Amino acid sequence: MVKTIIFDLDDTLLWDKKSVKEAFVATCQLATDKYGVDSENLEEAVREQARKLYQGYETYEFTQMIGINPFEGLWGNFLDDHTYFKKMAEIVPTYRKDAWTNGLKQLGIDDPEFGAYLAEQFPINRKKSPFVYEETFDVLRKLQGKYQLIMLTNGSPDLQNTKLTITPELKPFFDHIIISGSFGKGKPDPSIFEHVLQTANVAKEDAIMVGDNLMTDILGANRTGIKSVWINRENKTPTDVKPTYEIKHLDELFEII
Repeated sequence: MVKTIIFDLDDTLLWDKKSVKEAFVATCQLATDKYGVDSENLEEAVREQARKLYQGYETYEFTQMIGINPFEGLWGNFLDDHTYFKKMAEIVPTYRKDAWTNGLKQLGIDDPEFGAYLAEQFPINRKKSPFVYEETFDVLRKLQGKYQLIMLTNGSPDLQNTKLTITPELKPFFDHIIISGSFGKGKPDPSIFEHVLQTANVAKEDAIMVGDNLMTDILGANRTGIKSVWINRENKTPTDVKPTYEIKHLDELFEII
């Protein structure tokens, strides 16, 4: 019997991909206004440069383990108390500037000053555009009080808490919020799922994990013996990782529990 529902945050409850996309659209538009570049081409170039740079830093392995993607590095401050987060805090100002400057260069524009300006605008635009899926609050309202609700999110505590600060309605629904950067390991590592079960004081048979990512949310739950619900809003093709259930909309969760 399900007593505890564990929710992932990004792209499960919060529509993070859309927030990042809108921040890129608004920021790239500034370059279109100034230089007439195609904003979609610039976005693609910056994303490519960001990925390249990100993989070259000594913090890369740590970010993989905690679950922090290159685009979070473009707006997070990482003001967290951990050696690697401190290193990231030192790296990100240059990383942002280089990602945007190199992206412009890829399109034939050599203007580091403007690159630095765009790098500052992106975090401002990202914070202006917090999107939540339309069904999120309705589903949480129906579950609250009937089930113990836990949020399990990969990332930097500073950044994940920023996301929750700009979407303040989310936090009150949850009995516990567990962030990988505070724990020291991220999904799919079984230890963070065991930590959730201990924190919730619940047996694995009585918990269920809901998330959009097969390689983190679902794989981690599978490894720990927790039933899993894959929310597949984008009609992705399943991989070798098999969820217990698959849904396209959070409303479908009620039929399962």
